[in-house]
Amino acid sequence: MLRRIAAATLAATLALPAFAQEAGDDAIVVSHGYSYFGELKYGPDEPFSYVNVDAPKGGEISLSALGTFDSFNMSTRKGNPEPTASDVFYDTMMIAAADDPYAIYCLLCTTVEYPESLDWVVVNLRDDVRFTDGTPMTAEDMKFTIDLYLTQGIAEFRNVFTRYYDSVEVTAPHQLRFEFSNETPVRDRMGLIALWRPFSKSWFEETDARLDESTLEPFLGTGPYKLGDLDVGRSVVYEKKDDWWGADLPINQGRYNFDSIRIEYFADSAAAFEGFKAGEYTFRIENSSKEWATSYDFPAVKRGDVVVETLPDGNITTAQGFIFNLKRDKWQDPRVRDAIRAMFNFEWSNETLFYGLYERPESFWGGSELAAEGAPGDEEITLLEPLVEEGLLDPSVLSEEAATPPVNDPASNRPDRRTRRAAQQLLNEAGWEAGPGGMLRNEAGERLELVILQFSPTFDRVINPYIENLRDLGIDARLERVDRAQYIERRRAGDWDLTNHSPGQDFEPSLGLKQWFHSETAEDSSRNLMALADLAVDRLIDAVIEAETLEELRPRVRALDRVLRAQGFWIPQWTNSEHWVAYWDMYDHPEAIPPLDLGVLDFWWFDAEGYAELRASGAL
Repeated sequence: MLRRIAAATLAATLALPAFAQEAGDDAIVVSHGYSYFGELKYGPDEPFSYVNVDAPKGGEISLSALGTFDSFNMSTRKGNPEPTASDVFYDTMMIAAADDPYAIYCLLCTTVEYPESLDWVVVNLRDDVRFTDGTPMTAEDMKFTIDLYLTQGIAEFRNVFTRYYDSVEVTAPHQLRFEFSNETPVRDRMGLIALWRPFSKSWFEETDARLDESTLEPFLGTGPYKLGDLDVGRSVVYEKKDDWWGADLPINQGRYNFDSIRIEYFADSAAAFEGFKAGEYTFRIENSSKEWATSYDFPAVKRGDVVVETLPDGNITTAQGFIFNLKRDKWQDPRVRDAIRAMFNFEWSNETLFYGLYERPESFWGGSELAAEGAPGDEEITLLEPLVEEGLLDPSVLSEEAATPPVNDPASNRPDRRTRRAAQQLLNEAGWEAGPGGMLRNEAGERLELVILQFSPTFDRVINPYIENLRDLGIDARLERVDRAQYIERRRAGDWDLTNHSPGQDFEPSLGLKQWFHSETAEDSSRNLMALADLAVDRLIDAVIEAETLEELRPRVRALDRVLRAQGFWIPQWTNSEHWVAYWDMYDHPEAIPPLDLGVLDFWWFDAEGYAELRASGAL
């Protein structure tokens, strides 16, 4: 949910305000929230409708993670952070509901005040917010945090966000005034306020901590949990605060129900699954079709001690895939990329390896009305024609259908002869010819090497057949599987040819697109990891950011989606439109899961009676 706030910064039709007051010629809106398109769904004293406001509090939930960790700081590229910390240690200024992609609501604030132009926004902070050590949060802490991110934050964040604030001023002990620069897109301005999560200014000054350094001492936050037991790299427990300031707010009713959250780390997925079966942790979100189809018949499942459940997922589909490292010259030629893309046989993989449980993603906005389909419509053509006239796009984009992955025969891993011949011809046209041993070489005699970087052995059974197909073409392809720490470092350093990435997007794309796909983040970004730098893409991103209504946004995103897919930097792998979960029968959830969030740590709860029965039977 927090990801949607940070990436969102959406388009703006004004929310129905709590009230409005006149200031000169401009009406000032005062409201407990903001809706980018339409009206707010929830009033200032309403809990979210999908939660169980009577959910019992208490108990522990435990989940697994792979690899290791040596930091609690997600805001630096140093170290291996423990990702759960960011969701439980800190509160953001405003939060989103899991049943509405277009609204955000005050959490650390009581109201926001702004003119229709959104040239400025005044934020009225709650005066009862407390940090973990009991000290009060003030406007000075919030301003300090913003300044910290704009000076010590990762480069890709600073490059995009620094220029959007003319000033951030403390106007009262619990009030801030944000002034935006003229180049700040109007529909992003409230999102540029909503994302902030405060740190304690005095704590940073006393400890000399830095945002750009790895640390095992969490920054002081205002969130519902604090650090409990810690076994560095192996496990961590987050404990609910007894005196959390936000416990009684209407917006938090039915939420944060567990007394503790435990994360157990395992070396690989096989060890993690065995740990779940043995009750070493008690909640599992399954991401392997093989395990889901074949492994959930162990004794605890048959006895009914473990619940196995499929739950709906209404989000935009995950655009999981391989991406090319475009910083390497050999991947600049789209013919080479197209040839390599054609050699991944999803249909065979799905039938043979995935038990027919997956679909192949085709769009960065799959499953939504933002995805490009078929040939472009008139509104898309209006956007694309100037780019064609300037030579930034091939004219075929105006008439051809949106690019989709090739469809292969599921009977054999090898793509059909026609596909292989076409791929071979593309490589030859790009200057790669068969040399000694049948391996492709360029004019300089260099082999066409391709290293697929991975850390999880789960992918071996998928990647090895793909490598066989690539080697059949004469490509010197190989899998390099390293430990997680090396994996993170090599990705950062660009020491790879293909690696996994999930550049899927949100319902409200805007400024976050620059971190994913814009030229200005191509040199150093954890999102634009492929180093995409294309003027046509940049121009379309600008058009999306400038959209003011849903009617403007949709065709602009479709045009962008169409061009991104035509770039060929992404080899779609597979996707799943459901949540696969298994858990020891000691948890419960609302009858209807909201479309945008599974919410395991948010609105599930502990069933003490179920836990007692498991203990009494000796199951746990």
